Amino acid sequence: MEWSDFIILLICGIVSGFTNTVAGGGSFLTLPILIFMDLPVSIANGTNRVQIVMQNIFAVSGFKSRGVSEFKFSGWLSLSAIIGSIIGAKIAIDFPEDAFKKILSFLMIIVVMSIFLKKNKSINQLNQKLIKNKLVSILLFFFVGIYGGFIHAGVGFIMIAILAHINSLKLSKANSIKVFVVLMYTIFALMIFIYEGKINWIYGISIGLGSGLGGWIASRWSYNKSDRIIKILIPMRKRIRFRSFNLGGSILIAKCSCCPEA
Repeated sequence: MEWSDFIILLICGIVSGFTNTVAGGGSFLTLPILIFMDLPVSIANGTNRVQIVMQNIFAVSGFKSRGVSEFKFSGWLSLSAIIGSIIGAKIAIDFPEDAFKKILSFLMIIVVMSIFLKKNKSINQLNQKLIKNKLVSILLFFFVGIYGGFIHAGVGFIMIAILAHINSLKLSKANSIKVFVVLMYTIFALMIFIYEGKINWIYGISIGLGSGLGGWIASRWSYNKSDRIIKILIPMRKRIRFRSFNLGGSILIAKCSCCPEA
């Protein structure tokens, strides 16, 4: 690997790590980058799990050092998500590459569209009535785990929606739970990819170094920020994510166009 590739992966890792810790969607940048660097889709998918684990080790440590954690609830959610992630990772191993790229592209379009959609206040008010419905969340996190084990990209948005609306948690607490659950289920998904030989360790560690730094910075920065402050910054994060999705989408399209037809 050339130094230029290392620098690109490091920078993408920092952006991904920060974005994933505060909100989500970092894999919409890192997955296309890894695919563009001539990694087969299944190996890119597995390699991406290396940086996710490294990122969330630092993110969990950052939140814990600031006293933001709820390990009992996180543990139950993790157990449910781990079971789902094993199923999702098994599906991903032998999933057709062309179909995977189409799914990734479709998800990127959906997330970009959601960035410009306004929230329905009546729905939010209705969801506020479902306070601390932990059993529902534990069940939902099983399906979140399946999705996370399969592709992971955008899973943070889903987790935050569940924790904020169903459990009425503040964004800082929801983020601390999210990074812990992601770390737990990704470790098990990563084991499956390792067993199947679907990891490029050089690329994974390179992007993981940046991702860990980004996760640490984000966790230390956001721990004491009120929901109001975080929500004020959402438009800025949306613009960053939108540009990241544009870059990732352009990379994915370029890669697909370069692939010779069978």
